[in-house]
Amino acid sequence: MINSIRLDGPRRDPDSGKPAVQAVIFLHGYGSDGNDLISLAPYFAESLPDAKFFSPNAPEPGETGLGCQWFTLQGYDPDLMRRDPVRMGDAFSIMYEGAKIAAEPLNDYLDIILKDLGLPPNKLALIGFSQGAMMAIHVALRRTKALGAVIGYSGALLGAQYIKRETVAPPPLLLVHGSSDDVVPVNALTHMQETLDTADIPYSAHVIPNHGHGIEQVGATLGRSFLEDKLTRADQ
Repeated sequence: MINSIRLDGPRRDPDSGKPAVQAVIFLHGYGSDGNDLISLAPYFAESLPDAKFFSPNAPEPGETGLGCQWFTLQGYDPDLMRRDPVRMGDAFSIMYEGAKIAAEPLNDYLDIILKDLGLPPNKLALIGFSQGAMMAIHVALRRTKALGAVIGYSGALLGAQYIKRETVAPPPLLLVHGSSDDVVPVNALTHMQETLDTADIPYSAHVIPNHGHGIEQVGATLGRSFLEDKLTRADQ
């Protein structure tokens, strides 16, 4: 069963050679694996030389035969999402239930990292891309103690109708989306902003003009500055 799975994947020790004082966890997208986003670690390490980076593989084999997945995307239709997000309700309900199941091993993974490194939750950050961003936001909002930062690239909000009730300790949240994303249309960001605003959950959001589904230089720079600010504050 998925809740008995222990996540694992690539990791990178602090560039400083010292014990880690921050932890950054990358959550990859649908049909990929941990080897994908760990490639961003050297860039983020330029501002966080004392951070240890992790990039776990999602717990399920990809249903397309490629990579791994956090949950099924059965019924997901990006064209319908673009035209009429409300009609995506059934598919988002299935995805929300899948995220709840995947949250169990992911939360265990985060707890193990915090314990092993001896760090408080506010020194741990999640960076998610696409389906990984959906997972990062889903898990972080429901943790009992706020994480240090969460960055969602090209993501969407699952279980929007439950957010106000289920949110416990929202972290500093950065949302980045390409205006030309044809996999997770930018409408998903608009929907997320409306929901977060209604629930009084603070966030920062940036739309990258003429950019599709991916993490490009502007978004990476925004993310690195965001983590440096949130994870290295002297008062934390």
